[in-house]
Amino acid sequence: MNDLSKNLSYFALVAVLIIGTGFYQSWNSALFILNMGLVSAILSLGVNLQWGIAGLLNVGVMGFVALGGASTIFISMAPIPAAWQAGGPRILLGLALGAATIAALVIGYSRLPKGRVRTIALLAVAVIGFLAYRSVISPAIKSVEAVNPALEGYLGGLGLPVLLAWPVGGLLAAGAAWIIGKTALGLRSDYLAIATLGISEIIVAVLKNEDWLTRGVKNVNGIPRPVPYEIDLQNDPLFVERAATLGLDPTIASTLFVKILYALLFASVLIILLWLSQRALNSPWGRMMRAIRDNETAARAMGKNVTARHLQVFILGSAVCGIAGAMMTTLDSQFTPSAYQPLRFTFLVWVMVIVGGSGNNFGAVLGGFIVWFLWVQVEPMGLWLMQVITSPLAEDSALRLHLINSAAHMRLLTMGIFLLLMLRFSPRGLLPEK
Repeated sequence: MNDLSKNLSYFALVAVLIIGTGFYQSWNSALFILNMGLVSAILSLGVNLQWGIAGLLNVGVMGFVALGGASTIFISMAPIPAAWQAGGPRILLGLALGAATIAALVIGYSRLPKGRVRTIALLAVAVIGFLAYRSVISPAIKSVEAVNPALEGYLGGLGLPVLLAWPVGGLLAAGAAWIIGKTALGLRSDYLAIATLGISEIIVAVLKNEDWLTRGVKNVNGIPRPVPYEIDLQNDPLFVERAATLGLDPTIASTLFVKILYALLFASVLIILLWLSQRALNSPWGRMMRAIRDNETAARAMGKNVTARHLQVFILGSAVCGIAGAMMTTLDSQFTPSAYQPLRFTFLVWVMVIVGGSGNNFGAVLGGFIVWFLWVQVEPMGLWLMQVITSPLAEDSALRLHLINSAAHMRLLTMGIFLLLMLRFSPRGLLPEK
């Protein structure tokens, strides 16, 4: 079997699994798996850029996804006039003071001669700047968070179309990646992994605790959507008539129609990013990145700026993860900072890349679909399996009840076994790099 036939057979299997879900469960479930599979494929592409092509061990994917999700608030939510009047300008002034303090520290460190004078000067600037920053921003934050805290309590956003949040989410993640990369990319791979994981936790902690920015753990609901609302479709006579023509209930038809529109949007973004990734991979830049990944010393000897190239690909991969995070939040219409957990938004994405094939963009996409399908379906399948196995036992059997109640753990067990089998029998993934 040649490479093309092998690729097509794997993707055909994914299509069969999704279509089978539609027939045996529901088409709503099938379209949900499809949409989240598309987003997961984009996440895998971003991680594959960093690890598969450049060999950078980033386990802080969660933080970049969270920043992408937060961008939907900053861009699409309407501003809160009362909150801005209560403390908006003072918050901006406080942030400007904080940025000015950091800039002064950087300039002072680079220009002042090394010694006691520089140390004392930098310490004085840091203390004075911090006190000025807190004295301005703290009362402003309290005023903003006191504005109707049950429903608002934050500044809101710009009120622009939510689709603009997708590229902005990528820019936010890219900016964070630049800051992280300038400080952490000089570390060895294991230390880089620890640093990126810690920084991603800091990002999520900020989003969970700064209510004036994202409402924290109170969550932001009702994020605008790029597609119609189901209730509007159900009240549209033309849509109801067309649904009746197809023999569908208007309620079911509206939910399916909305999910199909999302799938078209997500598929368009995935195709564009996949095309760009393939162009990059097969370009002189892509060959240089793989040469750096395989032997940094030889690449430096050939005159390549390894640190600059690592920073470049780290920013690009993080931007892709930020776009995926914005898309995911748009699909949910809700930003929930507490939902960003390393298991779901970092390590599961790594499993997708490993299973699909590190260094192969099509493999990353395939891994995103397969692993997400298993992540969603293993739990209900495990419950069904436990019910079948324990059917000969009495209804009140302690063993039967224990096995059925433990079916939820089948997800983690199955994913672990699946990953171990992949590493044993296909360590380079289903579609390995050539």
